[in-house]
Amino acid sequence: MKNFTIFSILFTLMSSTMLGQIYVSNNSYVFNRGSLVYSKGNLELNGANSNFYVRNEGQFLQGTTVGSANTGTGKLSVFQEGTVNNYAYNYWCSPVGNASTAIGNEDFGITMLNVPTTSTASTPVSTTSTSYNGVSGTGTVTIASYWIWRFLSSNGYFQWIQSAALSNIAAGQGFTMKGVSGTDTTNPNEAVANNIGSAQRYDFRGKPNDGTITIGVATGASTLTGNPYPSAIDLNLFLVGGPGPDLISGTSDDIPGNPNCDGTALFWEHDKTVNSHNIAQYRGGYGTYNGTTSIYTPATFYTYDIAGNQGSVFSNPNTMYERRFSPIGQGFMVRGTANGTLQMRNVYRVFIKEGVGNNSQFERSADSNQTVNYGNYSDIPNVAGVDYTQISKAPTPHFIVNTSLNNQAVRQIAIGFLPNAIDGVDLADSKFPEPTENISTDMYLYLNNEPYIHSVTSFDIYKRFSIGFKNANSGVMTYTLKVNEFVNFDVQNVFLYDNLTGLYHDIKNNFYEVVLAPGTHNDRFEITFTDQLLSTINNNIKNLAVVQNNSNQLLSVANPNDLELKSVVLYDITGKLIFNKANLGSAKSYEFSTASLSEGVYVVKIESKDGQSLGQKIIVERLK
Repeated sequence: MKNFTIFSILFTLMSSTMLGQIYVSNNSYVFNRGSLVYSKGNLELNGANSNFYVRNEGQFLQGTTVGSANTGTGKLSVFQEGTVNNYAYNYWCSPVGNASTAIGNEDFGITMLNVPTTSTASTPVSTTSTSYNGVSGTGTVTIASYWIWRFLSSNGYFQWIQSAALSNIAAGQGFTMKGVSGTDTTNPNEAVANNIGSAQRYDFRGKPNDGTITIGVATGASTLTGNPYPSAIDLNLFLVGGPGPDLISGTSDDIPGNPNCDGTALFWEHDKTVNSHNIAQYRGGYGTYNGTTSIYTPATFYTYDIAGNQGSVFSNPNTMYERRFSPIGQGFMVRGTANGTLQMRNVYRVFIKEGVGNNSQFERSADSNQTVNYGNYSDIPNVAGVDYTQISKAPTPHFIVNTSLNNQAVRQIAIGFLPNAIDGVDLADSKFPEPTENISTDMYLYLNNEPYIHSVTSFDIYKRFSIGFKNANSGVMTYTLKVNEFVNFDVQNVFLYDNLTGLYHDIKNNFYEVVLAPGTHNDRFEITFTDQLLSTINNNIKNLAVVQNNSNQLLSVANPNDLELKSVVLYDITGKLIFNKANLGSAKSYEFSTASLSEGVYVVKIESKDGQSLGQKIIVERLK
């Protein structure tokens, strides 16, 4: 294979393709500012003073189809910014590992991190094992090593594995790291200033990861992984695969995904206003990204107990991120559907810079208020040869329902539509991001007897979507629902249907409150697009008159058309059964005492022998 020996300094390197191996001799370096360097072969940084600097959103892609053959004691250096707050986590996945003469990817540890001082010079970070607080200064960073943890094919808080300052984080393994507090205004000629109130710049220095990387997963368990390369990746391709150039230009096969995961990535979000290391004071949760639909729903923040179990809900920041293209260093959780492995492959690698408009965000930054242009993508250089100019950026048609959870937080669900989507569960549907057995108050889509956060199917105005509510508290809880947004989609009506009362409630134009007793309520409510009750009621059932006479403390039902009634049922507003009067016959009128009832709102549900039903609210008052 042809070698490229590079002795000179390359300033402002434009997109460059090296058809074979890249060889950088000792005391030489490559300097890539804001552009792409692509090699089909391996990289050899041959000597301790052999360097490859990637700056100002530049990236390095490699196109090998097997494991890494990178080698050398020299180092690739690439920047990424993480949160400043020393109480808040980022999830990371290092793009580099140890640099040695060994061939292939090597393990990483935080002692390999540096803090930039100039465009090429950096100072190794300091670590502390005696303090929980990371700090920064001008050109200096001290990281609290206690907060370096991994999560591998696990499902319980106690299964986090501490790495601390050890170099035992394999390529493709994600890790947690809390930020630092302080002020580091060093800006080594980068487009984005450092430490402007939300970000600390880190310099990852080591042998760049390359090639196929194996990630272990297990059925029903989660694994912290991420983007392990010094370039962006197309997260959709990693999660579910996609059409390759054969469907665009007829040149190759489809791009393989990873069938041993559920097609969803989870991104940790942490309330950075909580200045405490005490887990009982944490507030955070997981945002959910679906690789089939590119739909992202933000986290609901929970409090936690000392064992790491979720407690009562606290808040919802409603922070939206663009997640399709994972930037350098981004960590995220995946969930296994089988015992086995996932494969991170070079074929997922793309050259795209961070930014809302590019559908790529690591943390919230100064450009977060940009809007996304929903035309086709521009030309995106990539290893797979996909023509992104033929792919629309328009989001999957969907709408979002917000539910206020007892005025403490907001849970957001998304219902989407694709022409070829199935009615059952598949990769286009995303399971709930947290284990619901530890949650006290929440709302979710209820599919296949499990909680989901996304449901995607083909559109039909008569389809119905079951939703569930959980109240593990000692008293009643109030859930307030309303459609929050229509995204690339609209429909005339959206109703919340109550199977218990037979009532439809408009949640497209109005808020609707549901008050529920303790327990899980998975079979009572549905979201619908049509008030089907109105289309099936004939004049007989509509002519029933339901009146609450508070002067006489009587509930009256007038039946002028002699309709044969199967039952008259009364519920309180939480759905608790008050009485059920059955087999009433076809009398002209009925009266039921309400003298023993407390003041409040109740629901009357009447069902006829021929299957018709009618629901109506009444208000019981004590007149003085």
